[in-house]
Amino acid sequence: MTGIVAQNVGRTSGLIKAASGGGGGVWTLIKTLTASADSTLSFVDGTDDVVLDSTYPIYVFKWIQCHPSNDATHFQVNFRDGGTAYDATKTTTAFKGYHDESDSTAELAYRTGEDLAQSTSALIIQNNIDNANDASSSGGLWLFSPSSTTFVKHFISRAINLGNSDAASDWFVGGYCNVTAAIDGVQFSMSAGNIDAGKIKLYGLKDSAWVE
Repeated sequence: MTGIVAQNVGRTSGLIKAASGGGGGVWTLIKTLTASADSTLSFVDGTDDVVLDSTYPIYVFKWIQCHPSNDATHFQVNFRDGGTAYDATKTTTAFKGYHDESDSTAELAYRTGEDLAQSTSALIIQNNIDNANDASSSGGLWLFSPSSTTFVKHFISRAINLGNSDAASDWFVGGYCNVTAAIDGVQFSMSAGNIDAGKIKLYGLKDSAWVE
């Protein structure tokens, strides 16, 4: 366990591995969805063994080699706040690092065109993915206290892909759902075409699993 102090004898600080209560320890795998030319992949609380409520204070979605059917398309997410539509109001910010295979272009830039201000639109969490056979996007999204009816619902995301211009694109997004209702569903899609292949895994994290 690199970076974790399993036995902390004689010290007054450091991370100690706590007992893994609830059968899940730090990360509890809740659900895995596998794409096969799907227009959307959705995680809905109480449906198909999905838990997305007060059971965990933090939920993490990990997508692994999600491959689009269309070239130069964006991987995106949206949230449901108690209705049937994925249209929760969001305010977000985004930036990316970029470097192409020819070593001719590199940047670290704020992405004004991909941020949202009180918008119900889907949020881009990875842009311009190539649809070549070896191209895909992988990354993760953290959703905090989705069941809260007091606070806005924060989320952060980071992803890497093979871009449509043969480049590595490291994508950072943060924001919040500006709603008082609980978030009870999360839906992933491509901005055009289908999610041709790949997996998305949902984990629950217990904040009491580690102590200082």
